[in-house]
Amino acid sequence: MTSYYFDNNATTRVLPEVLEAMLPWFTEHYGNPSSSHQFGQFAKEALMTARAAVAKFLHASPVEIVFTSGATESNHMAIISALALHPNRSRIVTSAVEHASTLRLLDELSRTGIEVIQVPVNAKGELNLIRLKEAVNENTALVTLMHANNETGVIFPIAEVASIAHEKGALFHTDAAQTAGKIALDVAQIACDFLSFSGHKLHAPMGVGVLYVKKGLTAKPLLYGHQERNRRGGTENITGIIGLGVACQLAQQTMSNANSTIAALRNELEQTVLKTLPFVSANGSEPRVPNTTNLCFTGLHGEELLHKLNKAGVMASLGSACTAGGTDPSHVLLAMGLSREDAFSSLRLSLSKETTDSEVKMLTQIITQVVTEMRSPVNV
Repeated sequence: MTSYYFDNNATTRVLPEVLEAMLPWFTEHYGNPSSSHQFGQFAKEALMTARAAVAKFLHASPVEIVFTSGATESNHMAIISALALHPNRSRIVTSAVEHASTLRLLDELSRTGIEVIQVPVNAKGELNLIRLKEAVNENTALVTLMHANNETGVIFPIAEVASIAHEKGALFHTDAAQTAGKIALDVAQIACDFLSFSGHKLHAPMGVGVLYVKKGLTAKPLLYGHQERNRRGGTENITGIIGLGVACQLAQQTMSNANSTIAALRNELEQTVLKTLPFVSANGSEPRVPNTTNLCFTGLHGEELLHKLNKAGVMASLGSACTAGGTDPSHVLLAMGLSREDAFSSLRLSLSKETTDSEVKMLTQIITQVVTEMRSPVNV
């Protein structure tokens, strides 16, 4: 059976060029970058090359790049570092629709006396900037905000938020897991102090990520050791890091043209489904990342719809992969004002630069057929 993969916000396929660059480091070049011998120094040079590629991708300096296991670790490290840098401040401001990796850490910190303020969004998924500005005060250590929502694709005005944070002397961190490789990232234009992303969201392997730490700031390690300039202990995942460096280079070279194509395909998919099935509505508004649509199939149970689509070869999701399979509806969609029933009826479809027009056309046909069958009187 032919497979149609539309779950790229959960993870992407490793590109052939990325895999090709990684393969020798499994069997031929297996030195530890901390070793002084020839194998080790060769690995150290490769590590430096990858760091420079990631830095260029972010318009940063190589010394500002810390390699981690992924965006979850990077998010945690940024939050813990901000509290350490502002020991006399005890407030963190975030949004109600953040990724679970951020919200769960903040829940834990709230039990230790840290005040956590969650700023709401409206029905379109847009951040309430008035409420955010009211929440940031002289006791705020950090404002942490995703760049784009992982379920709806809605983009937040993070440069404006960074300015609001800095006016009160707070630090600003953005989780760019869903924008890296989709939107050009310039840490100077954003004016962020910390920025996180994962390799596996932009066609690098799982298990490697980045934390950008603005020059002059001290990052508090979660893992202690001499690696990463004493900021992240443990032998570097050299194969993953090399893959990430190549993936960043490829994204930088192709992002503009690829995103125009992806956006056109996403719009074709969304408009066709909305026109063919008038009871379906889209969750979230522009600006969005070019690859994401979140559709509410009112009256249908999302789990059943997902199961039937999967049997037809379509791979999609109800929302974040980190909460998939749970018994609760999406906290993102609930925060946008959807009922529990409509939240349970919503599906996320996310494309990549490997998605083709024929795949989109086949997807719309499959969705139409499956949904029509589910709504027929025989099945109701």
